[in-house]
Amino acid sequence: MRKILLLLITTLALVANSQELYKNCAGCHGENGEIQALSKSAIIGGQDKNLTIKQLTAYKNSELNKYGLGNIMNLQLSTFSDQDINKLANYIATMDTNASSK
Repeated sequence: MRKILLLLITTLALVANSQELYKNCAGCHGENGEIQALSKSAIIGGQDKNLTIKQLTAYKNSELNKYGLGNIMNLQLSTFSDQDINKLANYIATMDTNASSK
């Protein structure tokens, strides 16, 4: 029982941390990743985790300027660690882009 409780608490903490990491993203991408950022980007909600990691890492390292959003994304990600990017990518992959319309 203790192991289950510990696992549940750990999972809830990770989800809360992931939601916190996504907070700044929501302004452009929507609460559930359902919006094209600045009417330019793809909808990110539910996107493949590995693709998201690749893109976020490239934005952070100033190696990607997709849709001319490289500088904005670089600033948003400047303080993110690789672990933060991984958590954020996991969170984005689980998003339901239809949740806002329910």
